[in-house]
Amino acid sequence: MRWSAGWHGSAGSDRRPAGGRTVPGLREVWTCGWPEARVRAVGDGPVALAVIGECGADDAQLRDALPVVRAEGWRALTRWPGSYLVIARSGETLAVIGDLAGQHPVYYRTDAAGTWWSTAASALAALDGAPVDVTALAAHLAFGQPDVLAERSLFRDVQRVPGGHLLLVGPGGVAVEPYEPAAYAPVGLREQAPVVRAALAEAVAARIDDRPVSADLAGLDSTTLACLAAQRGPVAAVTFADERLRDDDLAFAARTAATVPGLAHHPVPGAPGTVYYAGLDDLPGLPLTDAPNAYVVTASIKRAVLDTVAGNTPGPGVHFTGAAGDAVLSAPSSYLADLLRERRHRRAWQHALGHARLRHTSSFAVLSRARPASRVDLAGAWWQTAAELRRPVRDWIPQAQRPLAWTPLLASADWMTPDVRGLLADAVDEAAGALSDAPARLSDWSDRQDLARVGANTSGWRALALAGHGIELAAPFLDNEVIRACLAVPADERGAPGQYKPLLDAAFTGTGVLPGFVLARSTKGGFNALAYAGLRDNAPVLRELLGPSSHLAALGLVTEQPVADALARAAAGQPTAQGALHLVVAAEVWLRQLAAAPATWWEEVSGRVAAA
Repeated sequence: MRWSAGWHGSAGSDRRPAGGRTVPGLREVWTCGWPEARVRAVGDGPVALAVIGECGADDAQLRDALPVVRAEGWRALTRWPGSYLVIARSGETLAVIGDLAGQHPVYYRTDAAGTWWSTAASALAALDGAPVDVTALAAHLAFGQPDVLAERSLFRDVQRVPGGHLLLVGPGGVAVEPYEPAAYAPVGLREQAPVVRAALAEAVAARIDDRPVSADLAGLDSTTLACLAAQRGPVAAVTFADERLRDDDLAFAARTAATVPGLAHHPVPGAPGTVYYAGLDDLPGLPLTDAPNAYVVTASIKRAVLDTVAGNTPGPGVHFTGAAGDAVLSAPSSYLADLLRERRHRRAWQHALGHARLRHTSSFAVLSRARPASRVDLAGAWWQTAAELRRPVRDWIPQAQRPLAWTPLLASADWMTPDVRGLLADAVDEAAGALSDAPARLSDWSDRQDLARVGANTSGWRALALAGHGIELAAPFLDNEVIRACLAVPADERGAPGQYKPLLDAAFTGTGVLPGFVLARSTKGGFNALAYAGLRDNAPVLRELLGPSSHLAALGLVTEQPVADALARAAAGQPTAQGALHLVVAAEVWLRQLAAAPATWWEEVSGRVAAA
């Protein structure tokens, strides 16, 4: 696994990352698993700057940024294209800055001697064998929003730097400070469209060098990236084309490849084993990740795609995916709650009519679902959630039929023991009481949480691509500058029901990058058929994973009967809580991997035995 770490203390540390390489110019900062080309550093006396990952700044731009480091203008160091970690030293102050989407997270722990920081919480836990934090894992399963218990990692005594914040370590101790506003100043869609186009083009260009290039070619988001990449050279474009999907991804992909020079199209046929939950009886065959990863559920599908890429490129290269395109280019209907809160009743009614037509329901039903969330702020919503956790569990109904909420309580919360639900309720109450600088709009909060969740999961997909094929996964929609450009457009403009992804249409119409028929597309592929096929075909493995021997069950995070009922419904082809099942299966796999094969994270430096 790729990770970075550093030590800041009055004396040197007795350990260092196993196999780690020191970052030039930064004392006691190391990287593990990163290729040398993705670790760059510049310095001038007491001022130093390093970027780790895919950073579009060249060496001259990095050197020109040293005065910015000296002046501690931290946010400016996050404005280059790409996705990367920043480590900057100004005198005795060290700043560690992750990205907005959590692909480069930052964790830390302190003691009397100093502070360790790392991009891997598991590594910091291994310093003294810190166990999993059951309450934090419960929050992960119950909410799917990383910033609810913002500063708690999944390990006890390991702190997390929340999204949009940075870690400062210096003579005065440790501080966590925001570098990103809770919400962006709104910019109209038409005005912002060229900014979005430029940000995406720069994000793609930042990844293209002498490596072979491949890309998903399926929905609007991945097609946009594939076409941008094709402007710079040949692209091996792949479409997962299992006949059970019954969507039009393949037809659009073939037509796009026939129209856009530089795209060589390669369909990926499905097979009996390319379904959800395949391969979970072989946990050593899955890469260990720092947190539960949703892509363990779809690993067989992703491997089929990567096999096709490997078979049609001269060697390991960079593969573009449209992950997070939905999160930044459109918006869920939860923004209706914001319109109601702001008393924009005419616009709320107009949009409710459109959403009602799409869902074959009434506009009154749409607005009534949004109204409760419009009457409460984030802290109040958390207090309501805590109260709900203390009540008896609910009967299951699809999430889309429940009222909109700032932090929706997922079905997985109803599978926990009362004791764990009580601990989680107490933690949510505490978080609500400590909340500061919260966004006023539900859409601003949920957009950031969606991105953080997708970013964490994409890191797991990246680990799968690297471990099995040596392929570097690129997800430009998760880049800082792309996020900023897109989310500056208000949610009610990005998610307007009359047009599918109007921001993308405004950004690329008339540019020649995307064919007109792509921009006119209003359909989206889905994997429901493969999800239910996987639930049916792999039911015995899932029952074993989540049955009496379950690690989650031992912690009180699932109880056997509700999960068995959900699996039985799924095996019979009936609607079930698919998202909750994804979360608990991924968490169970992760816990079993941690227990079965602990990684060796550290090595001894001076005499004492290092943590394993």
